[in-house]
Amino acid sequence: MKRTLFLSIAVAALSIAAAKQSSDMPAGVQQAMKLFRADAIAAHDKFLSSDLLEGRAPGTPGDQIAEEYIATELQSYGLKPGGEKGTYFQTVPLTGVTFDASKSSVAFTRNGTNVIGPLKHLDEFVGSDQEQQPAGTLDSDVIFVGHGVVAPEYRWDDYKGVDVRGKTLIMLVDDPPASASEPDLFKGKTRTYYGRWTYKYETGTAKGAQAVILIHTDDAAGYGWPVVRNSWGRESSYMRLKSGEPALRFAGWITEKVANDLFRAAGQDLAALTTAAASRDFHPVPLNVKFTGTIASTLRKFETRNVIARLDGSDPQLRDQAILYSAHHDHLGIGTPDATGDRIYNGAIDNASGSALLLEMARVWANTTPAPKRSIIFNSVAAEEQGLLGSE
Repeated sequence: MKRTLFLSIAVAALSIAAAKQSSDMPAGVQQAMKLFRADAIAAHDKFLSSDLLEGRAPGTPGDQIAEEYIATELQSYGLKPGGEKGTYFQTVPLTGVTFDASKSSVAFTRNGTNVIGPLKHLDEFVGSDQEQQPAGTLDSDVIFVGHGVVAPEYRWDDYKGVDVRGKTLIMLVDDPPASASEPDLFKGKTRTYYGRWTYKYETGTAKGAQAVILIHTDDAAGYGWPVVRNSWGRESSYMRLKSGEPALRFAGWITEKVANDLFRAAGQDLAALTTAAASRDFHPVPLNVKFTGTIASTLRKFETRNVIARLDGSDPQLRDQAILYSAHHDHLGIGTPDATGDRIYNGAIDNASGSALLLEMARVWANTTPAPKRSIIFNSVAAEEQGLLGSE
């Protein structure tokens, strides 16, 4: 897992060297680029992705070390604190939810009889209780809602006004695909927020669903099932719920094989429905099965922190406007061993490299004269891997 560290350091060094030699940039930009130090970027990256920090999972000692390191560096540049109570920190209160497979059992059923299941945790499904309860019961009708997207600017609505309160929604990952007639639909091959799993769960929550289940395919997700398994087979973190705040009882994924078996058992063809879901004319399809079972979870309340610094602008009329730079300092922590027995997910590229660049940008801006007209905020955010929670 060290190869990514050396790769990211090399890329950073080459990029800075190339930028310094470019003659296409304005003089002021060239002057600023001369201040950048590839060795400083490499040093930050090397420390933040070292085994000492144990993969920087939110709420762990390693992530706290990263927060303190970043804050100390920002302070050393002479930047003002941008966090709470005159500090460089903004608290992000979270609840960690660990699915207890030994006390849980889920299946797709019809008239009380299993159609598919009980599903095998990690091998066939993963999931978590966003209601943040130690135990819960699942029993709701299953509806296929295509990509689960509502995007007025694209004249797209996969729900078509269907009441999905209390239902289990099964949906595809990624954006609805572009077509020859609309090559820029959902920005073509560029994934928009509509294609992220976080959006799918947020929309299902807002519509009152009991559960949202995503169908994993390598092409649609952009990564294999082992990534889903590793990410969801451990503690999942959520923003701590306020009283009465809606949440999903179950948010999860199923493999493509399970999905194909389920749709076949429901008298449907997943491939045909996937094609249908690529059209604005798509309507939700009830599968005439239920998602049932019991789920148990271990809960852990903890806090992580965003690290924020500020450089005040020099123009009295413009300093109340700000440019925001951000990079996340968290990663996946300790997980399944690789072939060598290494269990630490060092996260050199994702995103120690971004944090290293953020620090070097902050140092350069702090030493640039004259100071920028607008203020600049440097935000090293927490819990990105858990669903952009620090950014939220």
